[in-house]
Amino acid sequence: MIRDRFRSRTEHTLDAKGRLNFPSRFREVLRQCDSEILMVAPWNKHLRAYPVAEWEALETKLLTQGGEQAGIASFVRYVVGGVTECVPDKQGRIRLPADLRADADLKKEIVLTGMLDWVEIWDKGVWHVENRTTRDNFENHEESLAKMGIF
Repeated sequence: MIRDRFRSRTEHTLDAKGRLNFPSRFREVLRQCDSEILMVAPWNKHLRAYPVAEWEALETKLLTQGGEQAGIASFVRYVVGGVTECVPDKQGRIRLPADLRADADLKKEIVLTGMLDWVEIWDKGVWHVENRTTRDNFENHEESLAKMGIF
């Protein structure tokens, strides 16, 4: 069976306790990964939520290839040092700790974007700016897409 991936985007609202609805289609992907644990890490202007297996693959790359890359220690300090485990509750919500919410400047309105192997968690206003920039500069991706046979 081919494993589902994280696809599409949805908008949600953080509640007063920092809980965020994690869509059922995303929870289904987690179940197929044999773990409902999400590893949520700071990532520039947003958060990234990984299934445990994908997170461990990222850590392995950092361990095996990170020493070859300049400045990787500060990246590890920021991302790995900031990661937290989140498990959806019975209502399908994950609780995002206050420090992660602050790091990504998450307010009330949130956009979750499926990125195949992980989910991005954005403040809605920041996401709109990022998405518009990507759309307005779409031609910048044509060469890379052509090399993959997509464009």
